[in-house]
Amino acid sequence: MANRLVFATNNQHKTSEVRELLKPNYEVLNLTDIGCEYDIPETGETFAENAALKSAYVVENYHIDCFADDSGLEVEALNNEPGIYSARYSGKRGDAENLHFLLQKMGGMTNRRARFKTVISLIKDGQNYFFEGVIEGTLRTEPTGEKGFGYDPIFEPNGYNITFAEMEMGEKNQISHRALAMQKLITFLQQSV
Repeated sequence: MANRLVFATNNQHKTSEVRELLKPNYEVLNLTDIGCEYDIPETGETFAENAALKSAYVVENYHIDCFADDSGLEVEALNNEPGIYSARYSGKRGDAENLHFLLQKMGGMTNRRARFKTVISLIKDGQNYFFEGVIEGTLRTEPTGEKGFGYDPIFEPNGYNITFAEMEMGEKNQISHRALAMQKLITFLQQSV
């Protein structure tokens, strides 16, 4: 019988991807599948703390092992802002507003180094494990590309001359911060069956 595991997300696309990678050993459910409609507050001060808050909430209230992720953009010249506030950097939850706000804040700055970071918290059999993925890059001064979301139109990963928003989804999914963290999680789960 497959082990049950909750991915603390409502995103069906992300759930399907992980479900495919972990079958037949794991049955992956998401928040919708377990009937969780509560918007779990992210009150931590780090990606790891926020991810752990989400996975702990599910384990405590639904008694099923769970993993959750938290991600964001860290800009070197802005002391790693927006960081955990990436999704609401401008004060609103809107990709266009946040991107515009960040570009305004960076103004004439020449240091454009940035990184995307994801931290996954997995609570399995009462133990909390963490998996991190980071991709380094630089920020463009103007958005380019139609694919992706968030800050993807201005983030150019090191070694590429296109932004995340110009990449095919398959290519981005092989190198992204989330993909790197998820690969570590999947390897760990496959080895601990």
